[in-house]
Amino acid sequence: MVSAWASQQRLVLGQVKTNEKSNEITAIPKLLELLELEGCIVTIDAMGCQTKIAAAIVDKGADYVFGLKGNQETLHDEVKTFFDWALKEKFKDIPHDFFETVDGEHGRIETRRYWCTSQVAWFADAQKWKGLRSFGLVESERTAGEKTSVERRVFIGSLPGDNAKLWAHAVRTHWTVENGLHWVLDMAFREDESRVRKDNSPQNLAIIRHIALNLLKQEATAKVGMKNKRLIAGWDESYLLRVLGVI
Repeated sequence: MVSAWASQQRLVLGQVKTNEKSNEITAIPKLLELLELEGCIVTIDAMGCQTKIAAAIVDKGADYVFGLKGNQETLHDEVKTFFDWALKEKFKDIPHDFFETVDGEHGRIETRRYWCTSQVAWFADAQKWKGLRSFGLVESERTAGEKTSVERRVFIGSLPGDNAKLWAHAVRTHWTVENGLHWVLDMAFREDESRVRKDNSPQNLAIIRHIALNLLKQEATAKVGMKNKRLIAGWDESYLLRVLGVI
């Protein structure tokens, strides 16, 4: 199942089942067709970094940010090489914007640095990517005790190349799908433990779980976790009716 997650509303907006002999690349365009995206920023993992998907998002009046990895090896390597050179030159004469955040918790300090640039004309295949306006670089520096690690990731997008804070927002909120959706479905709904496999049963149950998740997230009177909300809904009929929006 490929799901569309609204990070600000923390809701599942839609889902499409991948074909048995296919993957996310064929399912994502079908999911995009179902959604009203005008004015939104669509973020997708590297698997969905495809020219046709970029065009579909722009045609919907939205912007996109795609992570780059091995599935777009040439593009990834060229953008990475560009930023390696730009950092070495301290972005001299390169139009760009920079934003930094520092977070500390559980004995760990994480500094995230974001660079973005509108200098994309040098990229030979720029015209193939509809709406392409910028490249982005994220550097995550994590310090725990005496150990420090640094990771860099590169992105392409249709966002302006002079607003690194907006880039940072898009990249950071992209990962809310892991904690807000996948982790909750696993821990509170035990989705990974399901052994339902026959016919359309897995898809039907996934739809029901997403509907239940959306309803429970919108119910704000019970100050407990998702798992306990499910328990209360099973024990207390009046609370169940509140979750369903009946009362």
